[in-house]
Amino acid sequence: MNKINGYTEEEAKELVQYVSDGKRRGQTLSGLFAGYAAKTGRAKGSVRNYYYALLRSTGDSRVKQILRGKNLRAEKIIPFTEAETDKILREIIAQKQKGISVRRAVLNLAGGDDKLMLRYQNKYRNVLSKQPERIEKLMRECGISVKDEARERLEAEINGLYDRLAESLKSENKKLAETIKRLADENALLKLQIKNLQ
Repeated sequence: MNKINGYTEEEAKELVQYVSDGKRRGQTLSGLFAGYAAKTGRAKGSVRNYYYALLRSTGDSRVKQILRGKNLRAEKIIPFTEAETDKILREIIAQKQKGISVRRAVLNLAGGDDKLMLRYQNKYRNVLSKQPERIEKLMRECGISVKDEARERLEAEINGLYDRLAESLKSENKKLAETIKRLADENALLKLQIKNLQ
């Protein structure tokens, strides 16, 4: 059977119909991808990626036929400029410094727009994994120490806990040693008494 970008033609038709029907009912694409993924056993991200790949396959006559009359289109994503990226990153860093999670920071920054929030979050994570030095540079520019304060605080707490446990174990070992000595003395005394009774 002929495949279109990894799906059979029938699967492609089914996905397009599922999304088209859901959009007419006012459902979000994200929800539709999740629903279709649950229905077919595919991953949500895989369904989303396939859907957009299908919409961009405009040179394939089979795809044109499947999409005809469905009024589905992929919006063009305009990439962030370097200045926009730095502005977004600075805002996320500033909010993180106040103890706000990245997820909450991007939600605040996007003003509740889920699609924009996802773009901001993806941009932050992408830069964090591929250009950590850029994040560090922006942190320094914002007057924030590059050291991972949260990690240092956690390490200090772990070290403190370790020290308390070690002290507790030393104290317990000392008590046990004293108890063993006392029992050994009592045992020796009992042996002596038994020997004297014989």
